[in-house]
Amino acid sequence: MGVKEYLLGRIRELGTIHMTLLDPDKVSPREFLELARRAQDYGTDAIMVGGSLGVSEGQLDEYLKPLRDFIKVPIILFPGSVANLSNYADAVFFLSVLNSADPYFIVGAQVQAAVLLIKRFRRLEPISLAYLIIGDGGAVGYVSHARPIPYDRDDIALAYAYAAQLMGFEMVYLEAGSGAREPVRARMISRVKSIVTRPVIVGGGIRSPEKAMEAAVAGADAVVTGTIVEEDPELLKDIIRAVHEGGIKRISSGGH
Repeated sequence: MGVKEYLLGRIRELGTIHMTLLDPDKVSPREFLELARRAQDYGTDAIMVGGSLGVSEGQLDEYLKPLRDFIKVPIILFPGSVANLSNYADAVFFLSVLNSADPYFIVGAQVQAAVLLIKRFRRLEPISLAYLIIGDGGAVGYVSHARPIPYDRDDIALAYAYAAQLMGFEMVYLEAGSGAREPVRARMISRVKSIVTRPVIVGGGIRSPEKAMEAAVAGADAVVTGTIVEEDPELLKDIIRAVHEGGIKRISSGGH
């Protein structure tokens, strides 16, 4: 079974899945392995690996190789640059920052990455992802020259997300940015899911079980937490439980 198939199956089963984002640039290899193992034990559905500023291929291999013996959930690369690829992962989110003002982050880097995927990383499963920066945008908004969509402009987010679906992207990611002052609002998630049939991933600024459940109940197909994993790993258990409970609650009530 491919990674995308696995994710879709888990979404059908749970309503909302949880993915743990780990940044090799912020922790040691030993801490990275321990956080990944803990996240898996707590019930996360996938491990995402990457960061806004990017890491080298050699560093990625060093961090990811030991995971192969311990991690059974998919390891998905979340690249900050074309250098962030490794054959020790299972898949890569082949992402385009649709609301960037710089064409390089919309299609230029993707062309470079496509060449690498053909020549050197053919075992990686690419999953096309429309990446939309919301609110303050955080480091990723700054680095990618994005024009962040304001928290209260659901109409703009909906237009971008539906355009992404029409353009053939397999998933849509609403990103408030690492350490955002607030996460993507429930109303925006709900509005996007009212039209978009592709899986919608939500991340950035989700630091509590309450906010995680709010995103799931609003319609998020996947909730991503990153910073809180490094700051308070124990809280991750409650966040993952809240995500799954929120997703099941939504589908049992007939929500989208």
